[in-house]
Amino acid sequence: MLLALNNSSQGSFIQLLTVIVLFIIVLALCAFTTKFVAGFQKNKMLSGNIKVLETYRITNNKYIQIIKIGDKIFAVGIGKDSVNMLCELNEDTIIFDENASSGSFDFKTILDKAKNFNDKK
Repeated sequence: MLLALNNSSQGSFIQLLTVIVLFIIVLALCAFTTKFVAGFQKNKMLSGNIKVLETYRITNNKYIQIIKIGDKIFAVGIGKDSVNMLCELNEDTIIFDENASSGSFDFKTILDKAKNFNDKK
């Protein structure tokens, strides 16, 4: 009887280890696939003729964006269910903020800003 309990507990332990190993393998495959697809999409977006130069949030679901399509620049209004062209802009009249981030966020930079914000209070 004792031998049967010992084999049963060993079998359960082996099953638990197998499930944990399979879970880790599936998790690693998901992470690899996500990084691969994100990199592919990023390269696809960078190689196109459409670029978002600036986005300004008006309310929760309404934005004004300045976009460049080919060699022309447009201001568009984006709502929940619609996109409307507001006007065409001259490239000479647009002022670019040199301190603005380029769209890539570094966690360390954001964390440092949050720490500095709390220190100022």
